[in-house]
Amino acid sequence: MAVLTEERAGPAAPTPANVRIRGPLRRAGLGWVFVLPFVVMFVVFHLGPLLAGLGMSVTDLRSTDVADPFGVDLVGVENYIRLANDEAMRKAAVNTAIFVVTALPLTIALGLAAAVALNSGIARLPAAFFRLGYYLPHITSIIGVAVAWKFLLEPDAGLVNRLLELVGVQGPAWLQDETTALPSIIVMTAWRSFGFDMVVFLAALQGIPKELYEAAEVDGATRRQRFWNVTVPQLRPVLLFCTVYSSTGFMQFLEEPLVMTGGGPLNSTLSASYAIFEQFGVGNYGYAGAAATVLFTVIVALAVLQLRIGRERT
Repeated sequence: MAVLTEERAGPAAPTPANVRIRGPLRRAGLGWVFVLPFVVMFVVFHLGPLLAGLGMSVTDLRSTDVADPFGVDLVGVENYIRLANDEAMRKAAVNTAIFVVTALPLTIALGLAAAVALNSGIARLPAAFFRLGYYLPHITSIIGVAVAWKFLLEPDAGLVNRLLELVGVQGPAWLQDETTALPSIIVMTAWRSFGFDMVVFLAALQGIPKELYEAAEVDGATRRQRFWNVTVPQLRPVLLFCTVYSSTGFMQFLEEPLVMTGGGPLNSTLSASYAIFEQFGVGNYGYAGAAATVLFTVIVALAVLQLRIGRERT
């Protein structure tokens, strides 16, 4: 009977120690199951091309060498030296810097102004309509937006010049003039992008305690003083986020000049990404890889610098 009883008895119940060990392992494994698709996508579409571009940048790889990629020659920093002496690339770098320095504060200022206006109740009844209207261009295809603005800025039949004619002003050839082409793209980009900043700022404004404004008002602070001494300090983390996010995107602007100007006139709207795109298009893979590596390095350095400065002030 004793033997039969032992045979019928099931396996020993897990000890508390085993339960404590298997629980975290199971949760970690489940976590990796959810994370794995992102990791695969990141490696295939981000890390892989980044490493490939870095490898190509030290070779003379061209489109004709794709069939035999191991037959290319290592050229070291030759592509980078050529890049420093390329006038078109220098022009593209200057245009990109002007674009970022101009479009970034304009976009943030418009987004903050719209958020403050909506949060203050200026448009209380149709607030949802304005939020949707301002945000809609940001989620609209950049190609469609660029095509629409290209028609608006046509010198003869464009709506902008037609409206200027009504007040007796002769509008310029916005996208065909070297002095107005890049500013036109900057204005279009700021108009398209500020809706995202507006939504982020509006969410942050609604999280600021009202007691801070009430205390400032009791102390005799004017509306402007309350804005600069209460609102802006409370928004510094959000301002940092919008600055890093927008500048990273603006450093890579490509579709706007590609659709609207083709990089002209006289390379006045040629961006760094557009110049890299053209080099890839003509098959200069090694040279394009060097330019892409430099652009990536500059973007990372700028983001790190902004985060360091922003954290010191928040």
